[in-house]
Amino acid sequence: MFDWNRNCSYDEQHKRRFHMTARSRLKKLAAELALPQGSFDLRSNKAGMAVSGEITLHHDCAYIQVGQFGLSSGHGILIRACKGRKDYIGGANHFVALGMLDDIPALAAAVRAITGVGRDASRSSERHAA
Repeated sequence: MFDWNRNCSYDEQHKRRFHMTARSRLKKLAAELALPQGSFDLRSNKAGMAVSGEITLHHDCAYIQVGQFGLSSGHGILIRACKGRKDYIGGANHFVALGMLDDIPALAAAVRAITGVGRDASRSSERHAA
């Protein structure tokens, strides 16, 4: 399991793993939300050596950004509604723990609750099984 709370500052190897792992988890989140291909961008900004940088999933109606900007508070995932992929301001900011990247269904539920975006894949599969 990845240590999301280990600081990336001044540790290029750990920062590379942080970005690679977060990017992979955001791809899984997009799949869990059943976001159509082409309806979102996935970006990574490594920034300077003193910070973690950020990894962003920017959907037409949701903006999700992962970074170590809230290590002291335990938060590191920003979730907010937006109006298109040119909207970088969006709705109110909501923060959840970086550890939610290890529980994609729970993170997807938080994204749905905050933004209304995405289908509940578990409920959808339950309906198909019935």
